[in-house]
Amino acid sequence: MSQYAATFAGFGGQGVLTAGQLLAYSGMKEGKQVAWIPSYGPEMRGGTAYCTVVVSEVRIGSPIIRNPQCACVFNRPSFDKFVPWIRPGGLLVVNSSLIDVTTDRTDISEILVPANDIAMQAGSVKALNIVMLGAFVGASNVVSFKTAKAIVQEKMGAKREWLPINLKALEEGFKLAVDSGKTKVKA
Repeated sequence: MSQYAATFAGFGGQGVLTAGQLLAYSGMKEGKQVAWIPSYGPEMRGGTAYCTVVVSEVRIGSPIIRNPQCACVFNRPSFDKFVPWIRPGGLLVVNSSLIDVTTDRTDISEILVPANDIAMQAGSVKALNIVMLGAFVGASNVVSFKTAKAIVQEKMGAKREWLPINLKALEEGFKLAVDSGKTKVKA
């Protein structure tokens, strides 16, 4: 990997921007160049929200990415909007708890992650973004699981009652992606 771009997209309030930000922090912790570009509608909670994260081993010339290697979509409108943007050979991580369709693209890998269900089993549906982050890390290998876990502990550890839930959510998302066999998408 010299440079990897991912888009995280969903409704405001699903933790989409936080998931992307945690990925950016993980890249920074590993000494990589990163860019995190958030975008959200004026409605905030319930409106559309997405971010693009670029993690690179070389200097990032432009953080504006038209065709990312990956899209992590948390809801159906995001699925419809961002699936066509993924470059061939890329990865689609789908929150199958809320999205009841799959892509017909044969030039990308798709991982279905019942993120809401896994988050509930971990202790709270609010951890669905961490499940999706774990799945992305497991499938892309852009940053190590160990680094992502350390960042979740560092950035999300202030609320002690939430830390075990978030760590379990991260681990379960990661495990699902690794077990899917669709890992290490090429940059």
